[in-house]
Amino acid sequence: MSRILVVDDEPQLLRALKINLHARRYAALTAATGQEALDLVGRVPPDAVLLDLGLPDLDGIDIIHGLRAWTTVPIIVLSGRADSTDKVQALDAGADDYVTKPFVMDELFARLRAVLRRPPREEPPARVRVGDHSVDIAAAQVTGPNGAVRLTPTEWKILTLMLANPGRLIPGRQILQSVWGPGQEERSNYLRVYFAGLRRKLEPDPTRPRHLITEPGIGYRYQP
Repeated sequence: MSRILVVDDEPQLLRALKINLHARRYAALTAATGQEALDLVGRVPPDAVLLDLGLPDLDGIDIIHGLRAWTTVPIIVLSGRADSTDKVQALDAGADDYVTKPFVMDELFARLRAVLRRPPREEPPARVRVGDHSVDIAAAQVTGPNGAVRLTPTEWKILTLMLANPGRLIPGRQILQSVWGPGQEERSNYLRVYFAGLRRKLEPDPTRPRHLITEPGIGYRYQP
């Protein structure tokens, strides 16, 4: 039985979707805020997410970015925003589909079945090399030329996020939200400190990094 998370602040719609999910033999989880949704996905990973963009606490686009930083779960946006700009923005952020409210329930479930049939996105490999260092993600171990390298829990969160997106520029705000949570997007000083620490531990020359690259004013990139 596939587990579907519905994120919407309209109680009537939440109830209707929950009833229809159960009638079609899906397990239903519900959340009325973005923070509740992010917490749920971390605790009880769903097989798909139905996400409203207009939530009371967080913008839906930011939630998509936050989820895409660490999970490949299919996301279908349910939104009253019919403008093509909103659709493009949501799809570019990582949504798999976009359904405009009001919608026909049968069409929504056809789209849900379609995303559930898609093969999962490629997950990051269990072992990655960062220069002279071997990173075992599953075991949370780093081994360098001189033996084991200890990373702090926060350094691990940042590193695994970067390794899951090789070559991709990740905005600093997205890293802050993914690692420290919503409301921390302006604390760019956190990133400078932690990336400096990671470079000291993993780069041959921390002053001239080859793998953990800063894109000034934008974000960071892991270069294999």
